[in-house]
Amino acid sequence: MNAPASESTSPVGVFVGLATLDVIHRVSAAPAPNQKITSSAQFVAAGGPAANAAVTFAALGGTAVLVTALGDDPVAALIKAELAAFGVRVIDAAEGTSRSVPVSAVTVIESTGDRSVVSADAVNSDASPPDQLDALVAGADVVLVDGHHPLIACAAAEHAAARVTTLVVDAGRWKPVMSELIPYATDMVCSADFRAPGTGDTASTAAALVGSGVHTVVTTHGGEPVEWWSEASSGSVDVEPVTVVDTVGAGDAFHGAYAYYSTQDGSLPERIHRSAHIAALRCSVIGPRAWLRTLSTHGLESDNGEH
Repeated sequence: MNAPASESTSPVGVFVGLATLDVIHRVSAAPAPNQKITSSAQFVAAGGPAANAAVTFAALGGTAVLVTALGDDPVAALIKAELAAFGVRVIDAAEGTSRSVPVSAVTVIESTGDRSVVSADAVNSDASPPDQLDALVAGADVVLVDGHHPLIACAAAEHAAARVTTLVVDAGRWKPVMSELIPYATDMVCSADFRAPGTGDTASTAAALVGSGVHTVVTTHGGEPVEWWSEASSGSVDVEPVTVVDTVGAGDAFHGAYAYYSTQDGSLPERIHRSAHIAALRCSVIGPRAWLRTLSTHGLESDNGEH
């Protein structure tokens, strides 16, 4: 693995995967069939697992580069501008093409913070790796892939393995490309719903992944303890309780924080604790970006003490 970045050096993270435009509405209840309702608030922001993780990484003090496929659709310009405003450099592998960009319709229930998402996902899934991908990975302290844009994800994974760079795989759900990424993964951060083929629960999935050579497997369970397996060891880390008002991108925030803290000194449980704290902070603030303003006063202070 690359050596952890020093405190005086900004770590570099390369994030490979999906970027969308999210249109988010807060509502008191989900609409019934053929019903129109009025939202109490709306937000428009860039979304997608890799994009949101990159925003979190940048907000924590890292240098974030997002490799995605957007093209020249007018919506792409909105996504790039919003990400740039939050410190993320975008490398567009579909630049010069005119295919449509995925737009996600997101509904958040006010009373619980739970969200529902409808999205086209990676409409440019056949995009080829950009010419500078190898150089980008060569300069990275950590690489994260979310499995979207599989040709780019696989190329990034191969480059990371060749340079012994930490490769974090965001495993929200099983995708066919996962079988190609697993041999290169050093860390897989899985949702509780993620299942490797032939497994029936999180423990058997983790065992299969570790048996395939993945060094570290982490599984999140919302507000429940985060489980981890690393070589011959395993354990869990409690998640601090918060009043949940908005869960949009909470898992992505965990992944971005996990990538950031993988470049810092500290044990695996400490890394998970810090990442879970960032995800909890995300859930406690309404809106896709307002929570970032609280990092300096709430998000980082807990990292200075004992865990």
